[in-house]
Parts: sequence; structure tokens; C-alpha cells
Amino acid sequence: MTRRKQAPTVGFVSLGCPKATVDAEIILTRLRTEGYELSSSYDGADLVIVNTCGFIDAAVEESLETIGEALDENGKVIVTGCLGAKGNIVRDTHPKVIAVTGPHAASEVMAAVHQHLPPLSPNEHDPFVDLVPPQGIKLTPEHYAYLKISEGCNHRCSFCIIPSLRGDLVSRPIGEIVHEAEKLVEAGVKELLIVSQDTSAYGVDVKYRTGFVGGRPVKTKLVDLARELGQLGVWVRMHYVYPYPNVDELLPLMAEGKILPYLDVPLQHASPRILKLMKRPGDIEKTLDRIAAWRTVVPQLTIRSTFITGFPGETEQEFDQLLQFLDAAELERVGCFAYSPVEGASANALPGALPEAVREERRARLMAHQEDISTRRLEQRIGQTIEVLVDDVDDEGAIARSSADAPEIDGVVYVTDGHELEIGQFATVTVTDCDVHDLFATLA
Repeated sequence: MTRRKQAPTVGFVSLGCPKATVDAEIILTRLRTEGYELSSSYDGADLVIVNTCGFIDAAVEESLETIGEALDENGKVIVTGCLGAKGNIVRDTHPKVIAVTGPHAASEVMAAVHQHLPPLSPNEHDPFVDLVPPQGIKLTPEHYAYLKISEGCNHRCSFCIIPSLRGDLVSRPIGEIVHEAEKLVEAGVKELLIVSQDTSAYGVDVKYRTGFVGGRPVKTKLVDLARELGQLGVWVRMHYVYPYPNVDELLPLMAEGKILPYLDVPLQHASPRILKLMKRPGDIEKTLDRIAAWRTVVPQLTIRSTFITGFPGETEQEFDQLLQFLDAAELERVGCFAYSPVEGASANALPGALPEAVREERRARLMAHQEDISTRRLEQRIGQTIEVLVDDVDDEGAIARSSADAPEIDGVVYVTDGHELEIGQFATVTVTDCDVHDLFATLA
């Protein structure tokens, strides 16, 4: 009997956003399919892949530091992800890396792996032993998963370089997305987090052409995709949704309980002049009207948004406009970034660049302002009975999330008597208290 040869081993580090996480999962799945072992440490690997982020300066710095650490600890490093698409910055900083690719480049990464660490031959690699689950390798917990529906973006926001890194919008075939979702649900996933650079634009690039789901004709359109996913019996959460008119079509599905009453809408600012400089939609009154209309259809709707403070030329009056917008909109979840001049972004050429201290002070002031709004919104939920999904259980009870809470970016629900609950389990709880970000509850 021939002794099975030791499989080559690859270490993997993934940085960045959920879209980068999905890219990483695709590469990891292909590695395991070809018989490569995966290592959680540098010294246990024959080579290391670093999946980078290159959006803002802090992310670039973190990515470059991680590449350097991998080189010091291992020596053989392949770099992929958004930083790899930013000119020669990787090779100029770390000339010893053995290959560099951009994002969404699994085939290029695998070609580099094959060149520097050949896979086992078919005689040495037994696919019946090296089984890969049907849903592929996932970096998220077993009960939720990111589902990427498109790649790239057609917008040219002045503060952003994503189109230069990931290209224009390319929508995935609707049948392919639904098939992947079905495999995830069969594997035990209870929540699908829909991600892309621009979720609302799904299907625009293919003119909403008809695809096929299980042999049935279905339009390549966001509402049709949401309707298909809503039939799978799990939570479906929408991220990165621009406030286009077609978003209104999702609200009836939320009202029917087919998808979660949750929208992640990156609004960025409230001053018409600043929005115009950002090359973003600038009719903020229309946005407020749309939010009000959404809440009329779905009163329990949770809206998350992100904003930028200290954009070049932003005056104190324009910043105050943003605070007034927050008061009027009463958004449940808000994130904020101080403007960071990203290399290659057209906004860098705008006059009126503000000192970093001013940008950061306004960010802190906005988040303090929003805390009161968020707390008021959470206080309205005290006494309500809600459904939660359990993420963790410890000595103090269960840590769960409601329909209002996306993992890692929103709050949680502490179920103080949930010691017997299991991770990935749905539970019905009664809200008893809150703080600035989180709810406290007991089993109903």
C-alpha cells in the first residue's frame, strides 16, 4: 500500500471588508479542493497568502505591516486583494513577495500557488479523503454567511477608488447566487448577508436580463433576487444599498417577513454642496421623504448608514447640517469616518483640506450626537418581544442579535438567562433594558 504524501500547506491572512472575505473564501475553497492543507500559523505553512485592503491609509498601513510580518515569519508570500491593484506599492515596499494580484483574482492566485508550491498529483491527492463541504470553506461562523451578488461599481465618488481596484459593476447570474444560497442553508446557515459594492444596482449591467432559477425564468433584478432568497426560510439582510427608487420594491417583502426589515444605506453626508463634491445624490429632502415612506410601509424598519466628516471644504455650518439631518432622520445605526485622503481619489485635489484634528473632532462630535438618537430608538423596544439569533453563549448568558443587528458592526442582545441556548439557534425574548448600543432581554 502506497503511503500518502504529505500535502503542501498554505497559510492565509484575510483583511478588509466582507467583499474581501468572500474573495478569501473562494481561494480557500479552491486550495482545499486541490488537496492543499491550511495552516493557522506562519511557521506551519509552506507559503502564505495575504488578502489585503487598500481603501484608506490606515488599511494600507495594516496590509503592508501584515505582509512584512508574513515575510519575516515565513519568507514565501503571495499578496492579493485591493492593495495589489494600487500600482507598485506592494513590490516597492516588500520586493521579496513572490507574486501580487488584485482583488477578485482567485485564478491568478492559484496560478501563483501552483508555480511556487505545486499541488499533489492525482495519485497522491484523494478527493474522497480531502472532502470540501458543498458550501465551500467559510471564514464566518457556521450560522451566518456573506453572499456576494456582484463585483465592482459604476459610481465615481470623489473620495473612493473602488472602481479602479475592482472595476465596473458585474452582476452574478441570479441562478448561481440562489444555488449558492441554497447550499449555504442546507449546511446550516441561518442568516444570509447580501453584499456587493452597490447592491441596489444589481442587474443594471445586464439590463435586468432573464436568468433561470431551478429552470424557472427570473429577472436579474434585486427585488426578484430578494424574493427568491426570501423563500429559503432564513434571515436575509441587505447591505450597501444606495437609495435608488427600486429599493422601494423591497419594502413589501420586508412587511411580509420574507427578508429582514433592515437596510444598510451609505448616505455619506447631508449638505447638498458637499454631496455634489462627493459626486453623490444631493437631494437630502427627498432622502428624508423616502425614509419616512419606508417607515410607513415597515414601521419596524432599521436603517444603518455611514457618514464622512471633514471632507475637503466642509464648513462648520455644513457639518451642522449633517447633525440636523441625523435629528430629522432618527437613524437606528450610524457609523462615521473622518475623511482620509486616499491615494488616487479625485477629492484630494479639492481646495479647503481640513486638519486631521478637525476631521477627527467632528467625527467624535457626530458619534456623541448620534448616541442620544440611538438610545432613544432602543428605549422604544423595551417591553417588546422579539426574535434573536444566538452568536455566543458564556457564563453570563447568551449573546444574540435581532433583525436590527448585523454582525460585527451593530449592537447585540444580551439574553441574561440564555445559558441553555445554543449558537446558531433562534430564540424569542422580551427586551428588559438597553444601553447606548445594545439591548438586554430574558427568554419569553
